[in-house]
Amino acid sequence: MIKIVVCGAAGKMGNMVISRILSDKELILSGAIEWREHHAVGQQIDEIEITDNFSEALELSDVAIDFTNMDATLYHLDIAKKQRKPIIIGTTGITDEGIERIKNASKEIPIIFTANMSVGVNLLFKLVEEVAVAIPTYDVEIIEAHHNQKKDAPSGTALKIAEIISSKLKLEQVFGRHGNVGARKKEIGIHAVRAGDIVGEHTVIFAGEGEQIQLIHRAHTRDTFAAGAVKAAKWIFGKKPGLYTMRDVLGL
Repeated sequence: MIKIVVCGAAGKMGNMVISRILSDKELILSGAIEWREHHAVGQQIDEIEITDNFSEALELSDVAIDFTNMDATLYHLDIAKKQRKPIIIGTTGITDEGIERIKNASKEIPIIFTANMSVGVNLLFKLVEEVAVAIPTYDVEIIEAHHNQKKDAPSGTALKIAEIISSKLKLEQVFGRHGNVGARKKEIGIHAVRAGDIVGEHTVIFAGEGEQIQLIHRAHTRDTFAAGAVKAAKWIFGKKPGLYTMRDVLGL
């Protein structure tokens, strides 16, 4: 049995991850974490009390899953490193400095840090890489859409797609366009939509003379991300220190 502590336990993603853990006979919910002043602190989930003491909860756990915010994630990362415990990071909007801290910590503990926990999205990552290599002269545009409460833009998934393509084609990233920008350069256009309760949509357009290819992923429920996070927690248990992604988990 793998014991898991969930950070961001009262959030939408945290709730779904916990539901997945409680319904899985191979897993035990060993801790549920929220920030100190959160109204959920002190409430019960199954037999676990939501607390703000991550260090204490992690001591009783094998793996941590974190869907919070950058400051909380990096705080939890430092404690995980100190206790030599693996951590799954699903938080988006982390700065370059924060990413460097994650990379440094991965030299001492196993970490899964990914822009998206979805199986389908990680297959999309692989497909866009293959298409970019196959048709390197085509123009590339990325359009992402999420609910109106999402705070960071563009999404971490859109940025990851752009990073994958740029690594193959050496293209500049352009975030939206406005005014007289002139003719298209050697670039990837990245566009963000925030509306209603859209869970997550990513469209990658490869456009050439007389034709275009579109790769589209639509998430209909956040449960697909929760399922990926739980799969990642099972995979990382017992692994050596290192920085892993869902592509490692899925063998892509």
